[in-house]
Amino acid sequence: MALQEKLDKFKKQQEKCQSTLTSIAASNKASAVPRAPSLSASGRAPAPAIKFSNDTERLQHINSIRKSPVGAQIKRVIDLLLETRQALTPEQINEACYVDVNANKAVFDSLRNNLKVSYDGRRFSYKSKHDLKDKSQLIYLVRKFPEGIAVIDLKDSYPNVMEDLQALKAAGQIWLLSNFDSQEDIAYPNDPRANIKVDDDLKQLFRGIELPRDMLDIEKDLQKNGMKPATNTTKRRAMAQVQGISSKPKPKKKKNEISKRTKLTNAHLPELFQKLGNS
Repeated sequence: MALQEKLDKFKKQQEKCQSTLTSIAASNKASAVPRAPSLSASGRAPAPAIKFSNDTERLQHINSIRKSPVGAQIKRVIDLLLETRQALTPEQINEACYVDVNANKAVFDSLRNNLKVSYDGRRFSYKSKHDLKDKSQLIYLVRKFPEGIAVIDLKDSYPNVMEDLQALKAAGQIWLLSNFDSQEDIAYPNDPRANIKVDDDLKQLFRGIELPRDMLDIEKDLQKNGMKPATNTTKRRAMAQVQGISSKPKPKKKKNEISKRTKLTNAHLPELFQKLGNS
């Protein structure tokens, strides 16, 4: 009996919920019926409601950029100019990276006075330290610096400058060496005609260094200073022992000298036999 009462109670709750849903649907349908626009006191219809853009995420991104510090906005513009390598107006910059240069005086003044930016009165463009266009201009510049030029001062000259540096190195026209103090690469011209001046202190330091007599010790010192030896003495000696090759240098053969017993076939060249005649 108790079970039947619970079932009846459950059915009544279901009927009540169904009637509530029906009334809600009817009220929503009635509110959706369009009404004729009411006239205002002036007799004009009210202005339509303003529709906001659904691109909320993009607008928030633009707003966050324009409210960011001046330095962050300057970096965005410089990165854009470096990537495009084009002269852009403030309107083009705003469209590309959302930095409104005209509306922010601090950004405009900082860009105009930035060492990496060139401004001609209308357009902004990227300005590298060395105005280079191709490989020929690059090698011409490197040869002007026989004591070396920092690669960091060249890497933003034009888009393919790093590839050209590697190509010049592979062709033997330049050297790329690392500076142990700053860990930066230095480009040197590989030109025997270049007059390189070396300080006397550096000469004395070089001549005062006593190298180990064993190549194993030399290779260990190179590795200790972060350099990779061009030889592998341990491996070479092990291979020599396996193949039964002596590591001692072979004695040089004595050059044949002309003696009285030598058959003379070039008697018409008397200067070759002056030593023989004197003996």
